[in-house]
Amino acid sequence: MTTQPTPALHPDSFHAGAYWGPRKESPEECARRAAAFLDLLAACDPLLAHWNKIPKPRGKGRRTPLMPPSLPALTEAFRRGVNREPGGPPIDDLGFRVGAYNDGTGPDFASVNMKCGSHAAFRIANSCVLSLPAKGANAERILTASVLFQVVRSMALTWEPDWAVAMSRTHQELASEDGKADMWLGWVTYLACHRGKVPPLPTPVRIEPVEDKGTLIILTPERFTVDNPDHVALSRRVRELLARAGLMHPVSS
Repeated sequence: MTTQPTPALHPDSFHAGAYWGPRKESPEECARRAAAFLDLLAACDPLLAHWNKIPKPRGKGRRTPLMPPSLPALTEAFRRGVNREPGGPPIDDLGFRVGAYNDGTGPDFASVNMKCGSHAAFRIANSCVLSLPAKGANAERILTASVLFQVVRSMALTWEPDWAVAMSRTHQELASEDGKADMWLGWVTYLACHRGKVPPLPTPVRIEPVEDKGTLIILTPERFTVDNPDHVALSRRVRELLARAGLMHPVSS
């Protein structure tokens, strides 16, 4: 018996995330990727064109705008974002972290967290996660298949991840309940070429190449919601087909 999700009492939150395994990169290399990503992100929507660096320690220090992207500023931000024990030396193989936020408040807030350069033996060593507004005019513009397609495509082009996804919190929770939390299939999903070839998928799923890097899969042209049983059934069917093709295995170390 399939359990239907309980309707959310508050606006559902969406995020887009890119994930990849160990890849040793310097602060300069991470900065170049971040600058390219922020430039492409700015073209997706006006809300995503203004970012301020999250100070470290969090909440202290002056606001530092990151737009337009400055390679020296981003390089220094990644260098300062090296992972370390409090008061201890840098932990080289854990890479670097930089966080940024926009000027929104409450449900109109967006943030991005970039972890790059880790070459530790973790399944998911590196990531770029963008939290998106939950409601309001900005959310209405951004939470569409066309904008999220561009957001995930921007992640694929700049970070070159193993996979990336744009999905809602409730959809992610439902996928985790199904016992499939290693890798999520979202409203928009990207799979790198090295994972394998995407098989034919049922209507209304759309498949788009991302240059020679991988493939984007868009489940529905309208907003995906777990309150729609047809959307949930489609998601499960597509995941089954991708798993059968060997595409839904976790990131390898």
